[in-house]
Amino acid sequence: MQIGVVFPQTEIEPQVAAIRTYAVEVEQMGFAHLSAYDHVLGADPAIHEGFAGPYDLSSRFHEPLVLFGYLAAVTSLELATSVLILPQRQTALVAKQAAQVDLLAEGRFRLGVGVGWNAVEYEALGQDFAQRGRREEEQVALLRQLWTEPSVTFEGDFDTVIGAGLAPLPVQRPIPIWLGGSSDPAYQRMGRLADGWFPQVPPGERLDQALEVIADAATHAGRDPQAIGMEGRVSCRGREVGEVVEHIHRWRDAGATHVSVNTMGAGLEDVNQHLAALAEVAARLGP
Repeated sequence: MQIGVVFPQTEIEPQVAAIRTYAVEVEQMGFAHLSAYDHVLGADPAIHEGFAGPYDLSSRFHEPLVLFGYLAAVTSLELATSVLILPQRQTALVAKQAAQVDLLAEGRFRLGVGVGWNAVEYEALGQDFAQRGRREEEQVALLRQLWTEPSVTFEGDFDTVIGAGLAPLPVQRPIPIWLGGSSDPAYQRMGRLADGWFPQVPPGERLDQALEVIADAATHAGRDPQAIGMEGRVSCRGREVGEVVEHIHRWRDAGATHVSVNTMGAGLEDVNQHLAALAEVAARLGP
């Protein structure tokens, strides 16, 4: 099982030095990948009455694909979006940006995508929040064509490409697409389409139920459920280091191929404190 970290972008200094220090040091600790969340815009709760999302306009989010272009030059970590909110973006532009990241990272890139939850963000980006699930499914097919074919013709419900293509193509053809989500329709999409998925439930009964839905959808689509990766997430919030390590082992026992350690929400105040927490975890895990 590959163990990585969640980039704590909402809680470390928004400065190049802090970003570089974090990435370089977690690689030196032995972590294998870095994942980052995505939001383009945050909503203003003072204007949007009843807004109750986990993030708002005060929450700092670096644009992940631009961030990864920088990190590809300073570390050898695998980079993963977990997740990029795909349906609020132009598909061809995502394909181009992802291909560039994959090239700069020499194939060390996974594109994790999801449908999101913030209707305010969709409105600002000119996309239909109500159609996000259907659009994501179509976008996955188009992305894979754009990453593997020099000339693409595609006519869908949301995107049309006539005789056009990307150059340069990515190193990975296609780039692995991992899906996020926590509903039965999302699990069914994962089974039909995904190279891997990001559970939003811990090991246990709910995870087992999700795995059943994914496996059933994969089998009906003629795919091998065992070939679909799974990345668990372990939060340091409210946990001693021993508990964090024990939870990592629970993900391993549940069949996860990857796990990420998330230090956000644990009361840490700067990059040095986040790194110190990860150093304790790394020391307990060993080589």
